[in-house]
Amino acid sequence: MKYLEFDTPAKKHAAQYKSDFGLANHGFKKLDTVYWNLPTEALYEESVFRSEAHIVDKGALHVYTGKWTARAANDKYVVKESSTNDKVWWGVYNRPMPPEKFDGILTRLLAYLQGEELFVQDCYSGADPEYRLPIRVITDSAWQSYFARNMFIAPTSVEEYKTFIPEFTLISIPSFNVDPRIDGTASDTAIVINFEQKLAIVAGSFYAGEVKKTIFTIMNYLMPNQNVMSMHCSANIGKDNDVALFFGLSGTGKTTLSADPKRRLIGDDEHGWSDQSVFNYENGCYAKVIRLSAEHEPEIYNAVHKFGTILENVVYDLPSRRLDLDDEIITENTRASYPLSFIENAVPEKMAYAHPKNIIFLTCDATGVMPPIARLDLNQAMYHFISGYTAKIAGTEIGLGIEPEITFSACFGAPFMVHHPFFYANLLKEKIERNNVRVWLVNTGWVGGKFGVGKRISIRHTRNLLNAAMEGLLDNAEYRKDKIFGFEVPLTCPNVPEDVLEPSNAWGNKKEYWDKYDSLAARYIENFKMFSHGVLPEVVKAGPTRLSK
Repeated sequence: MKYLEFDTPAKKHAAQYKSDFGLANHGFKKLDTVYWNLPTEALYEESVFRSEAHIVDKGALHVYTGKWTARAANDKYVVKESSTNDKVWWGVYNRPMPPEKFDGILTRLLAYLQGEELFVQDCYSGADPEYRLPIRVITDSAWQSYFARNMFIAPTSVEEYKTFIPEFTLISIPSFNVDPRIDGTASDTAIVINFEQKLAIVAGSFYAGEVKKTIFTIMNYLMPNQNVMSMHCSANIGKDNDVALFFGLSGTGKTTLSADPKRRLIGDDEHGWSDQSVFNYENGCYAKVIRLSAEHEPEIYNAVHKFGTILENVVYDLPSRRLDLDDEIITENTRASYPLSFIENAVPEKMAYAHPKNIIFLTCDATGVMPPIARLDLNQAMYHFISGYTAKIAGTEIGLGIEPEITFSACFGAPFMVHHPFFYANLLKEKIERNNVRVWLVNTGWVGGKFGVGKRISIRHTRNLLNAAMEGLLDNAEYRKDKIFGFEVPLTCPNVPEDVLEPSNAWGNKKEYWDKYDSLAARYIENFKMFSHGVLPEVVKAGPTRLSK
């Protein structure tokens, strides 16, 4: 817009909420206008004025993210220096980058941005004031600035903005590409975190989820060092002050199952568990909305149709601006970012001074053999937490097809874990033991056969099982011991047909069922070999036992 030399809607008040700790402190020079901490309405205007977005049915802000419709899982790096050398779980999820390579990228990025307009959002990650992290998100688009404002916790006064000093800064510039020949990256996209400089860069991707998950990764490194369990989970609380945590990968049901009208929502994706509280890292939700149902997910459905929501890659009719939530022609990973307050029964404080009574591991079993719910003892809980068995759902990462991909994702969120899984598992074990927490494994995947043969388990059945577990209705139920995994499966549950609790009943060929179940056990055992030398023998023994042939 600056080349045409006329003002954008917010230009005259761009510095109204400016921090005294300016961008020169981050090395920026010779910038054009910097838009500081614009509110929702101003960012809407700027986004539409700059042709970054459209306003669609009932007021949501709609964007397309081009070829970037999911996380670039293979393009994430952590700078390897003295403070991180022996603390980071180096490997496929935390690829090391030499400091000099990071410095080279940063230098070119700062030069690239000279003369450009930028947007800044100063905010916090962490609802508990004792643990919140002041962060600064710098972008070159108004809509991504609004995404940061939606997803993180904003200051509440002009004075707070004026005196704001970030402890970590994220620069997201999708139009800037790295160079694999110079930078040693796998592609021209890079998500790089430098814990020594307290600086992160997202380059070459318009997908807003990179901003969200980069901050989450940072919290996953910093919070456990303060004895706070950092978790890829949703959380809600019942009328008796009973907190429940739902661990799971994207698409396995965290958002859907935690948005329960009978319980108050603390948050849908990222939380910390301290010695005093369970608290949301975020201010907003970032939900998958493909084939969203008003009947089964009314609260999320209503949130999608509100002013203040950002819709990514949802198909809509341009003349009428009406949404088609069933159309996956762009991606299966259509998304909605909206403030937590859009959920009617959300907890305004986004935290609870209470410890969990129930922990639920959500596994999306694409083979169709796992029971719909199982009760775990402590060692089994550690085994399944470290294993993180589930399926990657279509579209959530670049390169995934329509068919779910069986995976083992340690801590039910391996791509975002910076420490070794043992570090998180030991912290979780300590908190479960101290607070006498019940742990459940819940299958939100397929029944009656694998993907393409069976069908996805009914949300209604899953909700009824969870309600029974959290209300204590399964405490005195009769259980059977699973002959492969050894965990306990209830024989009956209120409002759930007994046949559902025995997954083999849905298979026409029982031999095929047990062959598939045995094959899954073999995959569990093979995956856990990489962890077996770092855990107690009783945890290793808590894994499955293969059927004798």
